[in-house]
Amino acid sequence: MSSSRLLTIGIIAGIAVALAYVYVSRRPDLLGDSSPPAVGQGAVPRASTSGALLSQQQVPVVTALVERVPLAVEIEAVGTAKANEAVDITSKAANIVTAVRFEEGQRVARGAVLVELDGVQARADLAAAEAALKESLSTYKRSRDLFARQALSESQLEQIEATLSANQARVASAQSRVADTVIRAPFSGRIGLRRISVGSLITPGTVITTLDDSSVVKLDFDVPETFMSVLESGQAVAATSIAYPGQVFEGRVISVDSRIDPVSRSMTVRAAIPNGDGLLKPGMFMAVRLSRDPLPALVVPESAIVPERGRVYVFLVRDGMAQRQEVIVGRRQPGQAELLTGVEAGQHVVVQGTQKIRDGSPVVEVPGAGVDAG
Repeated sequence: MSSSRLLTIGIIAGIAVALAYVYVSRRPDLLGDSSPPAVGQGAVPRASTSGALLSQQQVPVVTALVERVPLAVEIEAVGTAKANEAVDITSKAANIVTAVRFEEGQRVARGAVLVELDGVQARADLAAAEAALKESLSTYKRSRDLFARQALSESQLEQIEATLSANQARVASAQSRVADTVIRAPFSGRIGLRRISVGSLITPGTVITTLDDSSVVKLDFDVPETFMSVLESGQAVAATSIAYPGQVFEGRVISVDSRIDPVSRSMTVRAAIPNGDGLLKPGMFMAVRLSRDPLPALVVPESAIVPERGRVYVFLVRDGMAQRQEVIVGRRQPGQAELLTGVEAGQHVVVQGTQKIRDGSPVVEVPGAGVDAG
């Protein structure tokens, strides 16, 4: 064998050995490698093991007792003042204004003449109707005498009576049209701004002026449905207005709406406030406070309340475990809240540490200084 062939065979053998070495180095399992598998190959990492141990540790929390104590009823709300009676003065028919009998801002009595309209045509129609009625009445009287002497049939008498009744109705209609030419105040009150002039043509719906009886002001305000059981007619209210700083207007509840708004879950309460001095005006924005004698209630510190997704919860502590309980919150006072459902007097609720626990977490109760708020 020649030396060149031996050299070629040697080179080929060397390349084969090198390739085998590279292949084996990339497959440690072929070499019997006993190194620990990676996390993704079934091993349990040390960090997860320590986390599982920590999850079983008791979380220090501060608790408070659910107490049944007298809680004063105080409701604060805002409302809008309305006149006891209010109306837009208008005309029933189209006509021309001939006289204005009021001054802007004037107080008028019920039945006072406010505006006079053109009544020439209406009075003429009334005169014609009265003349026809007079003639019908005379004919009817003569017909009765004739009927008594049997000189007139019963059917003829009935026809004459029908004509008399029709003419009486025409007179009543004409009198009504004449009365409509004089516009009077429907109740006592204060006149607003004048919006027409003498000679104006007004139509039904045209506002001539406004009339308000503000001797008593009605104040409507909304109250959450949780206070429904403590509201009743006759309760005292105190209202204030930014127009009169420091002045309190006292009144009483006169009615509570029979329906609750399904969107806001509130109901409208109406109070009446005497306004003899005329300080309050319809449309004024007012703050109102309603109070009642204290009533027994289940009370917890306000820090125990945990709102979540439109609902309200507290954490109760039972046998060293935290139990999340949904509740309904009623009345509130600074630092305190009434719970209407979900708890009983004497139970323990978490007031500090609520952010560190969840339903079923093991907890340990510690003094208030021993845990951060949260």
